[in-house]
Amino acid sequence: MIQRVQTIFLFLIAVGMGVTLSTQLWSQGGAAGDSWNLSTFLMSNLDETGQVIQSSSKWYLGALASLSAILALVSIFQYKLRSRQLLLNMINSLVMVTLVAATFLTTSGVNEAIKAQDGGDYGIGFWSILVSMVMNMLANRFIKKDEALVRSVDRIR
Repeated sequence: MIQRVQTIFLFLIAVGMGVTLSTQLWSQGGAAGDSWNLSTFLMSNLDETGQVIQSSSKWYLGALASLSAILALVSIFQYKLRSRQLLLNMINSLVMVTLVAATFLTTSGVNEAIKAQDGGDYGIGFWSILVSMVMNMLANRFIKKDEALVRSVDRIR
């Protein structure tokens, strides 16, 4: 049924990915007073006045976050086929891990290029990915619990 606990977790995954799409993932202050900002669609280098020096598209981060939100929403409506719901959630876990890895690789590349002393500051968008990963694990746990309950009831009949 659609009013199960895992539905709430799956919806929260979609909300978390929406937060990821709409907020900043990472920022780094440079030595010359400039700064680097990463969102899900754009990496930009700003000077001390806030003017864009250069920017590059990071569309793959936005595509992964969008795919994760879509998979979570599709999984909500697969409640009659719990095995398919689990499969979609496992694929979604892989997508979110790929998103985290791509974010780390992108930020470490910038840190190496500018020879930064620290790793920069990860924003709310990055942390919402990790919260969404936890929500996905909880949704899987409750889906498995429902499946076990249905199997035990079938065994009794």
